[in-house]
Amino acid sequence: MNIPKNLKYTKDHEWVRVEGDEAYVGITDFAQRELGDIVYVEVETIDEEIEEGEVFGTVEAVKTVSDLFMPISGTVLEFNEDLEDAPESVNEDPYEKGWMIKLKLSDTSEVEKLLSAEAYKELIGE
Repeated sequence: MNIPKNLKYTKDHEWVRVEGDEAYVGITDFAQRELGDIVYVEVETIDEEIEEGEVFGTVEAVKTVSDLFMPISGTVLEFNEDLEDAPESVNEDPYEKGWMIKLKLSDTSEVEKLLSAEAYKELIGE
């Protein structure tokens, strides 16, 4: 299981890569394996301020649809448009090509509440 140490994680299986006052968000390797083949990613919250824990989009796999939860409060700046033509990138490379949104953080102190790689490993039983 790939769980990069440089990222932060949530109990809802999202990852966060913080770069200054912006962050990239996607779903973890564990989450994409649980979902199976991803066929569609929908994010209709561009330019919206979303609070931590609120839904910012959905990911559709062959057998299920799952909500995507905002790991930290912020304004959605960008959707990874490459996922429109290649949603399978989430399965193949969830931490690089498979990122879903870029956001502007509302409160950088919220990052401290996210899980470390070690804590996330414990959560999923790795």
